[in-house]
Amino acid sequence: MSNRFIMTAFGRDRVGIVADVTRLLYENKCNLEDTTMNMLADEFTLNLLFSSEQSNIEEQLLRECRRLELEKGISAFVRPLQAPERKKFKGYKTCTLHIEGADQAGIVYKTCRFLAENKLNIVHLHSTAKASPESGATIYCMDIHIQVPEEILLDQVEDDLTIIADELQVDISMSR
Repeated sequence: MSNRFIMTAFGRDRVGIVADVTRLLYENKCNLEDTTMNMLADEFTLNLLFSSEQSNIEEQLLRECRRLELEKGISAFVRPLQAPERKKFKGYKTCTLHIEGADQAGIVYKTCRFLAENKLNIVHLHSTAKASPESGATIYCMDIHIQVPEEILLDQVEDDLTIIADELQVDISMSR
């Protein structure tokens, strides 16, 4: 039976950081299944889903993570995954929200709180702050891929999003 794990790693961006982290998995005969990797400020971040056929690999992986920290300056953490849960709802629709407006504290929190309160599941979230080409003011942009239970009407979600858009004074659009 295959054991599955998630690893989060980050370190100062430099050439070879991805090779250093994935070498650890390769040398321990782990199979990389899914990844997201991004640069945040001057740090490179890696989120890795992987599996191993070895039964007692977790302790070895933890030692390897400590070695990465000492030798390469990369902080890495591994967590085993339990067997997948059954989905909370049988069917769902997916859509993407695009949020854009003047940068301010609370955009992510208030938007995500609204989604949770309305039983909308976040699958992927990407955000960035950038200078407006016209004024130079900082504009915050966020794209969120969500799952909407089939019993919830997308038109109602779209209408309800105007509440949070007005509160934050941002534009929110939904693509289906």
